[in-house]
Amino acid sequence: MAVQTVGLLHPGEMGAALGAVLRGQGRRVLWASSGRSAGTRARADEAGLEDAGSVDELIRRSDVIVSVCPPHAALEVARSVAGFEGVFVDANAVAPATVCELLAVVDAGGGDGVDGGIVGPPPRTDRATRLYLSGSAAATVAELFAGSAVDGRVVSGEVGAASAVKMAYAAWTKGTAALLIAIRELASLENVEHALLEEWRLSLPELPERYERAARSAEAKGWRWVGEMEEISSTFSAAQLPGGFHQAAAEVFRRLADEPRAR
Repeated sequence: MAVQTVGLLHPGEMGAALGAVLRGQGRRVLWASSGRSAGTRARADEAGLEDAGSVDELIRRSDVIVSVCPPHAALEVARSVAGFEGVFVDANAVAPATVCELLAVVDAGGGDGVDGGIVGPPPRTDRATRLYLSGSAAATVAELFAGSAVDGRVVSGEVGAASAVKMAYAAWTKGTAALLIAIRELASLENVEHALLEEWRLSLPELPERYERAARSAEAKGWRWVGEMEEISSTFSAAQLPGGFHQAAAEVFRRLADEPRAR
């Protein structure tokens, strides 16, 4: 499949960075400004994306469409492209069962759904980002990024596998961040925070800085991680494993979004 034009829904920080990489690969990259914010427009403009105006026009002109959005919006985005007959990539942090559900919408409309899971920060020339892919057209999508700062890795021909990698990875990185934040909050409420920090410095000297990184990231993006933790919880439960760890993590991030730390 000769891919010339990629549609991107919707260019947040990660999506805009992926769009910029695709532009660097010689692809025409479209986005749809209808109903989007000024911030989204600014990111799209900075990445050099071309405004198709509406989602319908983006669908008409695209060979491949990539969805990068908060987990809770992934199904809505998939439904918005129903009837698209090209390759649709869901690159969102959702459970395998969720991605199977939303890609079924795409497949029913004549499209070819690809499951994607992004690991790492937004790509730049000095750092790589992994894009795990699964599904029958996964190799086609990986080829779009060949030789770029996005390392496309085909996991399997089965939809759900790439999302499983993402869920398992984020279960540790963001799950442990939530645990650290909750632990320090407990120590603060029990008036032993100073003693805990001193013990961390003595026996676990890496934890104070890990906590600070976790708290900074959670304050900036925690609202987005609530849905991701809920998807991870669903993934664990579907595998007959305890899902409560990440339900609790979702609550930690929800509270932090509602009440940022005073520190």
